[in-house]
Amino acid sequence: MSDKKSAIPSRREVLRTGGLLIGAAAASSLGAAPAKAAGYPERPIKIIVPFAPAGPTDIMARILVAHLGEAIGGTVIVENKPGAGGNIGIGIAAHAEPDGYTLLITSSAYVVNPGLYAKIPYDPTTDFAPIAELGTSPNVILVDPKLGVNSVADLIARAKANPNELNYASPGIGTTPHLSGELFKIVGGVQITHVPFSGAGPAIQAILSGTTQVAFAALPPAHPHIESGALKALAVTGVHRWFDLQDVPTMVELGYRDFISDTFQGFLAPAKTPPAIVELLSARSIEILKRPAIAEQLRNNGFEVIANGPDGMHKRIDDEVPKWRDIVAKAGIKPV
Repeated sequence: MSDKKSAIPSRREVLRTGGLLIGAAAASSLGAAPAKAAGYPERPIKIIVPFAPAGPTDIMARILVAHLGEAIGGTVIVENKPGAGGNIGIGIAAHAEPDGYTLLITSSAYVVNPGLYAKIPYDPTTDFAPIAELGTSPNVILVDPKLGVNSVADLIARAKANPNELNYASPGIGTTPHLSGELFKIVGGVQITHVPFSGAGPAIQAILSGTTQVAFAALPPAHPHIESGALKALAVTGVHRWFDLQDVPTMVELGYRDFISDTFQGFLAPAKTPPAIVELLSARSIEILKRPAIAEQLRNNGFEVIANGPDGMHKRIDDEVPKWRDIVAKAGIKPV
């Protein structure tokens, strides 16, 4: 390992230190805050992650938070509020005081849930002010190495020979890994049983412990277990092979032309948060993400940095709410 790479915090260090209060020194070297945000922040800022610890959204949030406090001259903490496919935490953030002290970092569940649930505690287009589109990562198909399945073709053959014998874990109903699993059942013509969990961390633990034999997950929480050999990756659902998993094919390469599914991470504030605060948080977050060491750290944790401002996040919301509503309908998933 090069000196450069060893200087980058490990995933374990991110998860261990990210939950601590991130002290804030003055950030004069980063430039002055917008005039109308003068005095902000005056007390600790809480960023809600609507999923369990150790999942991709939690990892992204903790990497960002480790630098954001210093960048804005304040204290920032992560608070996990898992449940109901992300709806609990998103709903709490949506109805928080719009003063810049309660924020949200969420995943693609934000745009999937409107088509998945008959009722959700937020409106994706009116209840939030986008801050930044942070990053994205492909989903990955995982199996327990003890299963004796070494390829997607093997998995399909095993599932066809033994309908409903296999269970697959996902981070929760309506997450893009869940929808990837349902799409896999359709294109493979197989029956495997979905077992939803409250986040990516618990879903990964389920396959590690043998509770399920298969998992569909975002790459970040699965990556270290693939590297260690504890889990076997059969395919990724991105457009290209992942840079350090070159022996893992894409579903497109395997002949499933439209099997592309990723999980994005977005940063939002409650609607009516002062624009100057949104501007400050957006500018500082993007600056952090574009630092070469941070971009490399995120890539090593399974993310591709996007680092778009409010307009990019707004466009993604507008594009993906109808897209996922259509996919949910085609998969025959009834609103819950």
